[in-house]
Amino acid sequence: MDDLNSEQTLPPARAIRFDRVNDLYAEMPEIAKFIETPAEDDDGYRSFLERLRASQTPEDAVTFTAFALQAKAGIKWGMECVASLIPDMAPEDTKLMNLVSEWLDDPTSENRWKTLEVALFAPRRSPAVYLGLAVGWSGGPLAPNDLVTVPAWRAPRALSSAVMRAVGQMRTEHRGESLDFVLDRAAGLFRLN
Repeated sequence: MDDLNSEQTLPPARAIRFDRVNDLYAEMPEIAKFIETPAEDDDGYRSFLERLRASQTPEDAVTFTAFALQAKAGIKWGMECVASLIPDMAPEDTKLMNLVSEWLDDPTSENRWKTLEVALFAPRRSPAVYLGLAVGWSGGPLAPNDLVTVPAWRAPRALSSAVMRAVGQMRTEHRGESLDFVLDRAAGLFRLN
Protein backbone atom coordinates (compact mmCIF):
# COMPACT_ATOMS: atom_id res chain seq x y z
CA MET A 1 0.00 0.00 0.00
CA ASP A 2 2.89 2.41 0.69
CA ASP A 3 4.07 2.03 -2.90
CA LEU A 4 0.70 3.18 -4.18
CA ASN A 5 0.69 6.20 -1.88
CA SER A 6 4.15 7.27 -2.96
CA GLU A 7 2.95 7.65 -6.54
CA GLN A 8 0.04 9.93 -5.74
CA THR A 9 0.07 13.33 -7.31
CA LEU A 10 1.00 16.02 -4.82
CA PRO A 11 -0.72 19.40 -4.87
CA PRO A 12 1.39 22.17 -6.39
CA ALA A 13 3.59 24.09 -3.98
CA ARG A 14 2.39 27.56 -3.10
CA ALA A 15 4.40 30.10 -5.07
CA ILE A 16 3.28 33.36 -3.44
CA ARG A 17 4.05 34.53 0.09
CA PHE A 18 0.64 35.99 1.01
CA ASP A 19 -2.93 35.76 -0.26
CA ARG A 20 -3.27 39.42 -1.22
CA VAL A 21 -0.91 42.10 -2.49
CA ASN A 22 -1.88 44.37 0.42
CA ASP A 23 -0.86 41.58 2.82
CA LEU A 24 2.55 41.48 1.15
CA TYR A 25 2.96 45.25 1.62
CA ALA A 26 1.81 45.01 5.24
CA GLU A 27 4.11 42.11 6.14
CA MET A 28 7.13 43.36 4.16
CA PRO A 29 6.82 47.16 4.24
CA GLU A 30 10.34 47.53 2.82
CA ILE A 31 8.88 46.76 -0.61
CA ALA A 32 7.58 50.36 -0.68
CA LYS A 33 11.20 51.59 -0.65
CA PHE A 34 11.83 49.84 -3.95
CA ILE A 35 8.48 50.23 -5.73
CA GLU A 36 6.88 53.65 -5.90
CA THR A 37 3.48 52.45 -7.12
CA PRO A 38 1.27 51.54 -4.15
CA ALA A 39 -0.99 48.53 -4.28
CA GLU A 40 -4.73 49.17 -4.42
CA ASP A 41 -7.21 47.28 -2.26
CA ASP A 42 -8.56 45.18 -5.09
CA ASP A 43 -5.20 44.38 -6.72
CA GLY A 44 -4.54 40.73 -7.37
CA TYR A 45 -0.98 39.60 -8.01
CA ARG A 46 -1.41 39.28 -11.76
CA SER A 47 -3.24 42.59 -12.18
CA PHE A 48 -0.68 44.46 -10.06
CA LEU A 49 2.18 42.87 -12.00
CA GLU A 50 0.59 43.99 -15.27
CA ARG A 51 -0.01 47.50 -13.92
CA LEU A 52 3.68 47.77 -12.93
CA ARG A 53 4.74 46.30 -16.24
CA ALA A 54 2.78 48.99 -18.13
CA SER A 55 4.15 51.81 -15.94
CA GLN A 56 7.03 54.20 -16.63
CA THR A 57 9.25 51.86 -14.58
CA PRO A 58 8.48 48.30 -15.70
CA GLU A 59 11.54 47.15 -13.76
CA ASP A 60 9.36 47.51 -10.66
CA ALA A 61 7.48 44.43 -11.87
CA VAL A 62 10.70 42.42 -11.45
CA THR A 63 11.13 43.73 -7.92
CA PHE A 64 7.49 42.99 -7.12
CA THR A 65 7.86 39.42 -8.39
CA ALA A 66 10.96 38.87 -6.26
CA PHE A 67 9.10 40.04 -3.15
CA ALA A 68 5.81 38.29 -3.94
CA LEU A 69 7.18 34.79 -4.49
CA GLN A 70 8.15 32.36 -1.76
CA ALA A 71 11.95 32.09 -1.56
CA LYS A 72 12.29 28.76 -3.37
CA ALA A 73 9.82 29.65 -6.15
CA GLY A 74 11.44 33.06 -6.60
CA ILE A 75 14.97 31.72 -6.76
CA LYS A 76 13.89 29.07 -9.25
CA TRP A 77 12.30 31.80 -11.41
CA GLY A 78 15.45 33.92 -11.10
CA MET A 79 17.73 31.04 -11.96
CA GLU A 80 15.70 30.16 -15.05
CA CYS A 81 15.72 33.79 -16.18
CA VAL A 82 19.46 34.28 -15.63
CA ALA A 83 20.38 30.96 -17.28
CA SER A 84 18.19 31.76 -20.30
CA LEU A 85 19.53 35.28 -20.73
CA ILE A 86 23.19 34.40 -20.12
CA PRO A 87 23.78 30.88 -21.44
CA ASP A 88 27.59 31.25 -21.60
CA MET A 89 28.72 32.07 -18.07
CA ALA A 90 32.16 32.38 -16.60
CA PRO A 91 33.31 29.23 -14.73
CA GLU A 92 32.88 30.85 -11.30
CA ASP A 93 29.30 31.82 -12.21
CA THR A 94 28.59 28.30 -13.47
CA LYS A 95 29.83 26.99 -10.12
CA LEU A 96 27.44 29.31 -8.28
CA MET A 97 24.53 28.37 -10.54
CA ASN A 98 25.25 24.72 -9.75
CA LEU A 99 25.20 25.51 -6.02
CA VAL A 100 21.89 27.37 -6.40
CA SER A 101 20.50 24.36 -8.27
CA GLU A 102 21.71 22.01 -5.51
CA TRP A 103 19.92 24.17 -2.92
CA LEU A 104 16.73 24.13 -4.99
CA ASP A 105 16.90 20.33 -5.13
CA ASP A 106 17.85 19.98 -1.46
CA PRO A 107 17.17 23.19 0.51
CA THR A 108 19.20 22.29 3.59
CA SER A 109 21.02 24.80 5.77
CA GLU A 110 24.33 23.24 4.71
CA ASN A 111 23.61 23.84 1.01
CA ARG A 112 22.43 27.36 1.81
CA TRP A 113 25.58 28.16 3.78
CA LYS A 114 27.85 26.73 1.09
CA THR A 115 26.12 28.84 -1.58
CA LEU A 116 26.26 31.98 0.58
CA GLU A 117 29.96 31.54 1.30
CA VAL A 118 30.86 31.29 -2.39
CA ALA A 119 28.65 34.28 -3.24
CA LEU A 120 30.04 36.47 -0.44
CA PHE A 121 33.63 35.91 -1.51
CA ALA A 122 33.05 36.20 -5.26
CA PRO A 123 35.39 38.70 -6.94
CA ARG A 124 32.55 40.47 -8.79
CA ARG A 125 28.80 40.89 -8.39
CA SER A 126 27.35 38.99 -11.33
CA PRO A 127 23.72 37.84 -11.67
CA ALA A 128 24.80 34.39 -10.41
CA VAL A 129 26.38 35.97 -7.32
CA TYR A 130 23.16 37.81 -6.51
CA LEU A 131 21.26 34.53 -6.89
CA GLY A 132 23.71 32.95 -4.45
CA LEU A 133 23.11 35.80 -2.00
CA ALA A 134 19.35 35.33 -2.37
CA VAL A 135 19.77 31.66 -1.46
CA GLY A 136 21.99 32.52 1.51
CA TRP A 137 19.59 35.12 2.81
CA SER A 138 16.43 33.06 2.17
CA GLY A 139 15.94 32.24 5.85
CA GLY A 140 17.65 30.82 8.86
CA PRO A 141 20.96 31.62 10.55
CA LEU A 142 23.82 33.01 8.48
CA ALA A 143 26.27 30.29 9.52
CA PRO A 144 26.33 27.16 11.69
CA ASN A 145 27.86 29.08 14.60
CA ASP A 146 26.06 32.39 14.00
CA LEU A 147 22.39 32.64 14.91
CA VAL A 148 22.02 36.08 13.32
CA THR A 149 19.50 36.23 10.48
CA VAL A 150 19.18 38.88 7.83
CA PRO A 151 16.04 40.96 7.37
CA ALA A 152 13.40 39.21 5.23
CA TRP A 153 13.63 41.85 2.47
CA ARG A 154 17.30 41.11 1.68
CA ALA A 155 16.70 37.87 -0.26
CA PRO A 156 14.02 39.37 -2.56
CA ARG A 157 16.22 42.41 -3.15
CA ALA A 158 19.16 40.18 -4.12
CA LEU A 159 16.88 38.15 -6.38
CA SER A 160 15.61 41.29 -8.09
CA SER A 161 19.21 42.45 -8.57
CA ALA A 162 20.15 39.10 -10.13
CA VAL A 163 17.38 39.28 -12.72
CA MET A 164 17.87 42.97 -13.48
CA ARG A 165 21.65 42.50 -13.87
CA ALA A 166 21.00 39.71 -16.35
CA VAL A 167 18.61 41.96 -18.31
CA GLY A 168 21.16 44.78 -18.10
CA GLN A 169 23.86 42.61 -19.66
CA MET A 170 21.83 42.31 -22.85
CA ARG A 171 22.61 44.57 -25.78
CA THR A 172 20.62 47.78 -25.51
CA GLU A 173 18.32 46.88 -28.39
CA HIS A 174 17.45 43.54 -26.71
CA ARG A 175 16.80 44.76 -23.17
CA GLY A 176 13.10 45.42 -23.72
CA GLU A 177 12.46 41.93 -25.06
CA SER A 178 14.61 40.45 -22.27
CA LEU A 179 12.52 42.28 -19.67
CA ASP A 180 9.36 41.03 -21.39
CA PHE A 181 10.78 37.49 -21.25
CA VAL A 182 11.35 37.54 -17.48
CA LEU A 183 7.99 39.21 -16.82
CA ASP A 184 6.15 36.70 -19.00
CA ARG A 185 7.68 33.96 -16.84
CA ALA A 186 6.61 35.85 -13.72
CA ALA A 187 3.05 36.29 -15.02
CA GLY A 188 2.81 32.53 -15.45
CA LEU A 189 3.54 32.10 -11.74
CA PHE A 190 0.69 34.48 -10.87
CA ARG A 191 -1.84 32.96 -13.26
CA LEU A 192 -4.25 32.01 -10.48
CA ASN A 193 -3.92 35.23 -8.52
